[in-house]
Amino acid sequence: MSRVKPIRRLAVLACAAVAVAGLTPQATATPRPVNGHQLAHSTRFYVDPNSKAARQAVADLRAGHLADARNMAKLASWPESFWLTEGTPRQVRTKVRGIMRAAKATHTVPVLVLYNVPGRDCSNYSSGGAASAAAYDAWVRAVAGGIGDGKALTIVEPDGLALLPRDCGNGADPDGARTAERLSSIKSAIKTLERRPSTSVYVDGGTSNWQSPGVITQRLLAAGADSAQGVALNVSNYQPTDQLNQYATWVSKCIHYATHGGTGTAESRATDCAGQYYSASAPNDGKPGNSVTFEDPSTWHWSDAWYDSHVGTVPADQLTHYVLDTSRNGLGAWTAPDKYTDDEHWCNAPGRGVGVRPTADTGRPLADAYLYVKIIGESDGTCHRGTPGPGDPEYGGVEDPPAGAWWPDFAHTLARNARPSLEWNLAH
Repeated sequence: MSRVKPIRRLAVLACAAVAVAGLTPQATATPRPVNGHQLAHSTRFYVDPNSKAARQAVADLRAGHLADARNMAKLASWPESFWLTEGTPRQVRTKVRGIMRAAKATHTVPVLVLYNVPGRDCSNYSSGGAASAAAYDAWVRAVAGGIGDGKALTIVEPDGLALLPRDCGNGADPDGARTAERLSSIKSAIKTLERRPSTSVYVDGGTSNWQSPGVITQRLLAAGADSAQGVALNVSNYQPTDQLNQYATWVSKCIHYATHGGTGTAESRATDCAGQYYSASAPNDGKPGNSVTFEDPSTWHWSDAWYDSHVGTVPADQLTHYVLDTSRNGLGAWTAPDKYTDDEHWCNAPGRGVGVRPTADTGRPLADAYLYVKIIGESDGTCHRGTPGPGDPEYGGVEDPPAGAWWPDFAHTLARNARPSLEWNLAH
């Protein structure tokens, strides 16, 4: 037997002994009717005993950094997702089967993130993806084969719709062919995953300070997201949960508005939807040249009023549901100083904290789950904030690790700043 696993268990137990006093049991979740694809309020998500946070807890304990070890052990008791980003079909099928077996043994549901669409991230920090649409389709089929009949929650292609090839600039998609291929690939992925009897599928829709509800609705519908369980928002981002819930509700109601009656196509109707850039002076959010250029949550009541007037009250089972990534939004988004020409606010935002704990019992009829989708402590990439560098000026000129690399100092900061403060997952 490896020495690492017993040591890790000792680290967690040692930290737990310090904190067990004063902990209270979690409230019993209220069950709701479900089919094979939906999540029950009582759903428990899979906790990886070999997570990066668990390994960091061991390293911190060995180094005598007891406060950090305790925080990392607490973080390691909560479920995070598994990112599927590469590999041959055989390799990814084997990997997913292993995750599914481990989750089945603990009667929990794993969260799987598919992040391998061709041309992802406009060839920036997280560039990569399958070599072709055909290769991607084969890879997704292998993911689905690995899931089999087991219960899994899948998130399809973070940023894949919010950042289409046509958004990459510099003539990246002059004839629109790459954008059409992207939409087709995501639609195919949704269909493939939906064929599995117990797989919940959520299609990424960006976050609340990015595309307007009208624009992202157009893209979601073009990619066939209306046949999935819902939308995933804020993946790897920092926007606060209250704003995300408000924005997600707009997206859900915009999808309903676009697809239920009225004149014109669903795409044309979606352009009318209000959103985060809507105000009385810009009544047609999403229409080119007719929207304000700022995001001011203090004006968001205008958008609420628009949906009250145009959509009204619709039962939750007739609206699109959503999941939120709360992994790093406990303190909300970073307000960057004015000194940067490009603050790269999405990239290793300094001074942030872990957000609301993962749960399927959100207390909101449309919010199916709050999740830790981004692996807490992994870097977003090397950030220079528009400066010539070298290094990130927000971190004393230190060069941020490459995207996806583990960054202990970043993990410790996020854990220390968690809101609410980190506690033990008693269900684990």
